[in-house]
Amino acid sequence: MATELQIAAAADIKLYDAEGNQIRFGELFEIEKTIVVFIRHFFCGGCQQYISQLTTVRPEALKEAGTKIAIIGCGEWALIKNYQELTVHSSHPTILFYADPTRTIYRALGLTTQSLATTPKGEPRKNYLTKGLFVGTMASIAKALKNPLHWGKQGNISQLGGEFILGPTNTCSFGHKMQHTEDHIEVAELFKAAGVSFP
Repeated sequence: MATELQIAAAADIKLYDAEGNQIRFGELFEIEKTIVVFIRHFFCGGCQQYISQLTTVRPEALKEAGTKIAIIGCGEWALIKNYQELTVHSSHPTILFYADPTRTIYRALGLTTQSLATTPKGEPRKNYLTKGLFVGTMASIAKALKNPLHWGKQGNISQLGGEFILGPTNTCSFGHKMQHTEDHIEVAELFKAAGVSFP
């Protein structure tokens, strides 16, 4: 988990929203519990599958738990709207997307591991990975090629992400850091830790 000192240091760092506006990272969780998901990069097929499953949560379940979701990528903010279209099944006022192109917040919270390794041999793949590695990668590339101006703006492809439950204030009740490219925590486990009913 992230320490209070780490969160306080990260809180004043600026993020970009889907319109290119800057906001303080701390604004995401100052007054409300927030599930913060750091994806690898905006073209990662595995992360797209993860966010697609994550965003099937009922808006009412989030409201009942007093919780919102913030999804952060390390690419350029101009890719956010396209990413939302690829991953969100319906309108979710409590699910917001941001970009940290300098990866300053990633580093502040200890997300410093870079790797292209997949699930280690002998370990089961996570349930959110409904597509095989080759199919998922090809699908991600195909989507990226539909927007050639976005190519190269997706973020560092070796960056690993993680999940935190932050707030209110500079508190962290849960934290998980990816150890390889297919290592987001299972969606059901994340919502259970946040006290959110799922599915």
